[in-house]
Amino acid sequence: MQVDCHWTEVFKETVSETMLNQEVTSPALMSAGPSTPRSVPLAIRSKRGSKGEFRPSSMPSIPNPFPELCSPSHSSVRAGSLVGDHIPSDEDMHVVRVYDEDTHSRSVLVSSGTTARDVCRILVQAAHCVDLKSWALIEQHPSLGLERCLEDHEVLLQVQSSWPKDGDTKLLFRKNYAKYEFFRKPAQYFPENMISDSTDVKTGMNSSQLVQSMLKCGSCPEIQGYLHVREAGKKSWKKLYYILRRSGLYCSTKGSSKEPRHLQCICDLEDLSVYTVCNSRKLYGSPKMHTFCIKPRGQRFCSQDLKLLCAENEECKTCWVTSFRLFKYGKQLHCNFLLAQTSPALEIPPRKDGKQDEGEQSLVAMDFSGKSGGRVILNPREAQSAEQEEAYSWRKREALRYSLPNSGQGSRPSAVHQTQAWFHGGVSRTEAQRLLEEQGQVDGMFLIRDSQQHAQCFVLSLCHKLKTKHYLIIPCEESGRLYYTMDDGVTLFIDLLQLVEFHQINKGILPVCLKYPCVRIAL
Repeated sequence: MQVDCHWTEVFKETVSETMLNQEVTSPALMSAGPSTPRSVPLAIRSKRGSKGEFRPSSMPSIPNPFPELCSPSHSSVRAGSLVGDHIPSDEDMHVVRVYDEDTHSRSVLVSSGTTARDVCRILVQAAHCVDLKSWALIEQHPSLGLERCLEDHEVLLQVQSSWPKDGDTKLLFRKNYAKYEFFRKPAQYFPENMISDSTDVKTGMNSSQLVQSMLKCGSCPEIQGYLHVREAGKKSWKKLYYILRRSGLYCSTKGSSKEPRHLQCICDLEDLSVYTVCNSRKLYGSPKMHTFCIKPRGQRFCSQDLKLLCAENEECKTCWVTSFRLFKYGKQLHCNFLLAQTSPALEIPPRKDGKQDEGEQSLVAMDFSGKSGGRVILNPREAQSAEQEEAYSWRKREALRYSLPNSGQGSRPSAVHQTQAWFHGGVSRTEAQRLLEEQGQVDGMFLIRDSQQHAQCFVLSLCHKLKTKHYLIIPCEESGRLYYTMDDGVTLFIDLLQLVEFHQINKGILPVCLKYPCVRIAL
């Protein structure tokens, strides 16, 4: 018994020395403050003491000298996470709430370095979206009518740090096809009359070639033109001549003169954010609807302090906003575009044990078209093609079944379009235009909706050259079967899905092929 007592006293002295050394030399424990001591096993931590420290419920407050043995292999906490210089803290993680267009929301756990691209990937997987490209986070200030698409590389917590604490600012998750469209069609986003003639006169290139060359280098030509402006603290609008250069935004004090003595610097582009303004005529009395706002980062969000600029048309407004983005971010924007192009498609993550489920192992693609019986399709492309052909055959049989004449009710329309992402039901014409504008209004963007003026008819809303056009889809009967047409019966379609698939390849009577469906998801 004397030996046991002797070793017990030695053990207590060793433990006391260990605690003293850790209190003096361990910076991680000094900075941890009231956080959970790393030496107490996670399984027995239950309550805090009077001074804020954790105390086990069934053991005395003696620290464990072997912390590396406290986390078993099946624990959710890694053994190495409690040892070393860095101790994980809840302060490094933040909860961000993101809304969809139907006011539904989802909470996302982000770290201090999470970017907008990372959050979009998380939401795409959580919402089971079929594609990964063209999704974006939108910073929205509803009371001020301001919106801004976050760049893919922007850190989310840094963006939120500039928001007013008592405001109604929120993040939206939706498609934005126009985010990098100017790299594909620069001539549409940079009109020749807005490119400054002093940009580069010695290259021997026309304006279209010049813009294409500069975009590849992550640069932008100088932009010039007249804008209506409402200064901060004023209600009146006046028309002035502006020039946008890499060094900043300038205003001419004498007509359209660009002499240095007539140019006045309005703002620097480093800490500047550009927002589009919704419903600007009602909120701010702008002369046109094509309004945007420039706001320094340190300036508060107040309607009286905003500097508003209004363009003559949507094309000019898009050129100005795009140029602001290019001058501010430069080559980083082109890198974001290249990275978005090479983003891999979503895949189902493999199991941790590397094995497949029994159901996955038993499913194979089969071909029963031959006379000798079925065969297993080993080529993945052939299997995908067979799947598409089978789906098309099923849809055709289903459409013909619904269009067969019925003596009691007549022909019945197919309802296959109601499951498609581009069908928006009974939205109004104004609402359809708003949806298309919010998602970029690029050429080939479309949706189909119910007609509010003609019963049993539909309307195709299509974007072309930053404008929205509407085409009436009429049902008609031929040989006792129901079809749909947009050209007075010249071209007939058994359902709306076939109509969309046809015009994705052929323009027909449309100015451009259908390319980008306007979609809405629920988070």
